[in-house]
Amino acid sequence: MLLISTYELGHQPLHVASPAAALRHAGHEARVLDLSVEPWDTGLVAWAEAIAFSVPMHTAMRLAMEAARRVKEARPGVPICFYGLYAPIGRDSTVGRLADRLIAGEYEPGLVAWVDGLAGERPGPDTRPPVVQLGRGRFHLPARDLLPPLDRYAHLALGGDERVVGYVEATHGCAHRCRHCPVPVVYDGRLRVVASEVVMEDIAQLVTMGAQHVTFGDPDFLNGAHHSRRLVEGVHGRFPNLTFDCTVKVEHVLEHAEVWADFADAGCLFVVSAVETTNDEILARLDKGHTSADASEAIAVLRAHGIEMRPSFLPFTPWTTFDDLLDLLAFVADHDLIGNVDPVQYTIRLLLPEQSLLLDDPTLTPHLGPYDPAQLTYIWASSDPMLDVLQRDLARLVERATTAGETILGTFMDVNAAVRVAAGTARPELIVAGSTEGRPRLTEPWFC
Repeated sequence: MLLISTYELGHQPLHVASPAAALRHAGHEARVLDLSVEPWDTGLVAWAEAIAFSVPMHTAMRLAMEAARRVKEARPGVPICFYGLYAPIGRDSTVGRLADRLIAGEYEPGLVAWVDGLAGERPGPDTRPPVVQLGRGRFHLPARDLLPPLDRYAHLALGGDERVVGYVEATHGCAHRCRHCPVPVVYDGRLRVVASEVVMEDIAQLVTMGAQHVTFGDPDFLNGAHHSRRLVEGVHGRFPNLTFDCTVKVEHVLEHAEVWADFADAGCLFVVSAVETTNDEILARLDKGHTSADASEAIAVLRAHGIEMRPSFLPFTPWTTFDDLLDLLAFVADHDLIGNVDPVQYTIRLLLPEQSLLLDDPTLTPHLGPYDPAQLTYIWASSDPMLDVLQRDLARLVERATTAGETILGTFMDVNAAVRVAAGTARPELIVAGSTEGRPRLTEPWFC
C-alpha cells in the first residue's frame, strides 16, 4: 500500500503516518510519499498494489487529483482511494475516473477494510457513495519512521531563531457548525477524541526526532477542554522545555479564560483563531459565535498571559464591502497584530464546495454561479465587481512579496495602500505602532 500526501500546511503529514500505522497493524506493508517535500517516485508507484491519497484540505485535494491522473496514466488498473475531510468533494469528477473509493471522517477503519478487501479479491471500480466513518475507534502510534525528517518541514520562528516542529491532533471533528467550514459537513457537530496515551507517545517520538515545539492541529483544541488540559499538563511534566501552539475559536478563548495561565506556564506561545472579519453581520451569517468586540477581548485575554493570537481571516465573501476591508486592516493595526498575520490572510476568498452549509443561505443566491469541478468550489461574484478584481490583485501582490522575502510590515503597508486606492477612501492613514516583526510564527506562509 502506498499512501501519498500532497500538502498539510507545511507539517510532517500526520494523515499518512496514522493510517500507515493502522495498515501495518492489520498486516499490510505500507510506504509513504510526501509530495510537498519529495519528488515524484515512479519506483514507489510501480511497487504499490494500491494507492491512497490523503486529502485533509482543499489544496491537498486539488493536488491529489492531479497526482491521481498521473498514476492513472502510468498504471490504469491500480486501485486508488481518496481519504480525509475533502474526499467527498467533487465526487462526480473523481469516482470511477480518478478514484475507486472515497472515505471521509475517521477514515482508518474504512481504509483498512478497503485494503483488506483488495487483498482478498480485486473488485472493479466502486461507484457507491463516499464512506463517512464517524465511529469511535482505537488509534495506533503514527508510523513517523516512514516519513522524511522533521527538519524538512516548517519551523517555529522565534526572535532570530528557528526550532524544529512536530504536529499532532488530540481530537478530530468539531462541536460547532460554522457555515463556511468543511468540518461540520462531515462531522455534523461531533467530536472524536484521540486517546491521551497515543498523543503523549506520539509527542515523545517527535521529541526523539528533534522536535522543540509542537502544534496541536485540532480544528479547536478546547472542544474537549478537559482532555486538552490533561494533555498540556502531562506534556509539560514530561518535556518541560517543549513549547506549543494550538487553534481555538474566539468564543472558547473567552469561555475558558481560566486555562491560559496554565497554558502559558506550560509553554504556549501563540493561538491561531479564526477571527474571519470585523463585520458582525457577516460573522452572524457564518455562524461564528463571536463578534468583533469578542475578538478584541480575546486578544487582550491571551496577551495578559504573554500569549499572542495569530488570527486567520476571510476578508472576501459575497457580502464584503470596501469598508469591511478597510475596517479589517485598521483592526490589525489598532490591535498591534501586523507581525502576527501572514499576509496571505488578506487575500483569502470564500470557498463554496459541494454540500457547503452556506448554500442554504438565500442571501447568497444573487451572487452564486455554477460549480467549478476544477476549482472544487461554486463560482460567486461580489456585488461590486471591483472587489473581485482587488482580491486577485492582492493575491498576486502577496505572492510576489512572499517569494521576494519582503517584510511582513512592508507587505501589510502595500496591501493597505492597494485597498485604499481601490476603495477611493478619504480615511486617515493607519498609525502603525508596536511590534511588527519577531512575533512567534511557523515558517509556512500559506493557508488552506
